Order: sequence, then C-alpha cells, then structure tokens
Amino acid sequence: MSLPVVPESPASAAVPVEPARDPYHVYLDSLTSQESRRTMRGCLDRLARLLTGDETATGAGQPWHLLRYEHTVRIRTMLTDQGWSAAYVNKHLVALRRVLKEAWRLGQTSAEDFARASDLAPVRQSRLPTGHHVPPEVVGAALSACDDSPAGIRDAALIAVLYSTGCRRAELGGLLLSDYDPGTRSLRVRGKRDKERLVYLTADAIGLVERWLAIRGAVPGALFSPISRSGHLRERDGRPVGLTGQGIADILSRRLSEAGAARRTAHDFRRTFIGELLDAGVDLATTQALVGHSSPATTARYDRRPEKTRRDAVDRLRFPTARPLT
Repeated sequence: MSLPVVPESPASAAVPVEPARDPYHVYLDSLTSQESRRTMRGCLDRLARLLTGDETATGAGQPWHLLRYEHTVRIRTMLTDQGWSAAYVNKHLVALRRVLKEAWRLGQTSAEDFARASDLAPVRQSRLPTGHHVPPEVVGAALSACDDSPAGIRDAALIAVLYSTGCRRAELGGLLLSDYDPGTRSLRVRGKRDKERLVYLTADAIGLVERWLAIRGAVPGALFSPISRSGHLRERDGRPVGLTGQGIADILSRRLSEAGAARRTAHDFRRTFIGELLDAGVDLATTQALVGHSSPATTARYDRRPEKTRRDAVDRLRFPTARPLT
C-alpha cells in the first residue's frame, strides 16, 4: 500500500517496513500519553485514508519518507478543502511534520528533503472558542445526582475537581493518588508535552475528594478509577487504573442527564473555569499558568469580558418606538 501522491519505487514497495523502523510507529511511541497517541494515530490514519482513497488504510507501512514539498503542499490543500476548522487541520499538519521528522531521524530521508517537506505554514482562522458556559446551578444539580454509592461518591469528587481546576479530561484521568496534597489543597497535573503544573482545589472540592479517598483507600495508583458493578476498583498489578477520557465524558453525560441538565463536556468546564477566573479579575498570566496553556493568546480567547462590554454598548442604544409617520 502506498500514498498515491508519492511515486513509490519498486524497491520500497517490495520491502515492508518493520515497526521498529516505521516512522509511524516510532512517532506514536515517542508520545507520552495514551490520549496523545490515540489522537495522533487518528490524524495519521486519516491522512492515509485521504491520500489512498482506501477507507481501511492506516498510517502504518506508508512510505512517508518519499514525501517531498510538492506532496505536502498538496496534502495541506486537501485538508483545507475538507471544510475542517483551522485547529483541526493544523493538528493533522503537526502529525505530518512529526512523522516526517522521524523518517529523517531514522535515516530514511535527507535533512534537506525533510526541511523542505515540513516547511508548511499553519492554516490561519479566527473563530470563537467552541463550547458552553456551565452555570453553578448545573454543577450543583449534577452533584445532587451523585448518590452515596462508590461510583456516586467518585463522580461527585471528579466533577468537583473538574469544576475547580479546569483540567483537561486526559489530565484528570492521568492523576495519581501521589499527586494529591491535602496540606496545600493542590494537585500535580501532567499536561501536554508532559509539562507539570500545580492546580488548587476549593475547600468544598477538598471535602468531596476526601470522601472519595475514604472509599478508594491509600493504595498507590490512579486517583480516579473505573468501578465495577460490585463496587470494586479496576486494578492492574494491584494498583487502581485511571479513567479514560471517554470514561470521564460518559460520567459527565450520565450525571447531567440524571440531573435533567443539557449535555456539557469536560472542555465546557475548562472554558467556564477560565472565564470565571478572568471575570473575577485574575490576571491573564496566572490564569494561563493554572490551565497549562502554552500561549497567553490561547487563554485570552476565553475572556468573556470583551463580549460583555460589547453587549453593554449595544444596550445603550435607544430603540425607536413603532409608530406611523405623520
């Protein structure tokens, strides 16, 4: 199987790429989190399907090393023609650049060919952040939907941590018991590119976490784990395993549905956390540090204050009374 935009040589077609020498596998193995591997695998597989026209294609075994600048420019155009958002297209371009870099590191392409093929400008686009605000009453309703079962107590603690820290769902699933420090009311979070930061819990959130820990116990392992119907933590090698991102999404969906509230995502909680901090007068740099954004510009996109200022400006307009001319 080969990418059609690349004229594959008979030699490269005849010799299958071993996983240890496949830029696809090497790149995915270099990623530090399961969530990142899942996301970037999806991007590379999607690229392979887009280029081959084969809906069963994956990025494994593809001749990435044969891609040149004219091919990657065409790939960028094909991605933008899909009607995807700039962020989504750029995520695929990141995956493409990284797999090309691994091909260079493996000695399968020259430094010059790699530099030219990966010299792609990101897609520019100005869009409002997606998602919805999560009002406090919705959070309260979701908490009230959590019963006194082990799963209910876990879910209440999880929602409290999500609301008071703005963590990404992958970060939440990756928390360990050892990351929790009740003395400082903090959690050590490992974010994107394995960057660590400290986030802090409110007194109410601490109470719900401590209630959960009384059930979970002091065994090292994940802070939040799947629970069987019999009320036991799912373990591996005697240690609780972490929730997946999808598992966290399912918990939120279920508790909000039980509360009679509209669907909200973990990112909606994150968006709300950022907005509430900025509304309260917390400076942009502090907010950026708490949520783990690489750039303050990303954090600023979630600032609701300019929106309120513009709305208040419109409210100053005097709308004319409907009456016929005389």
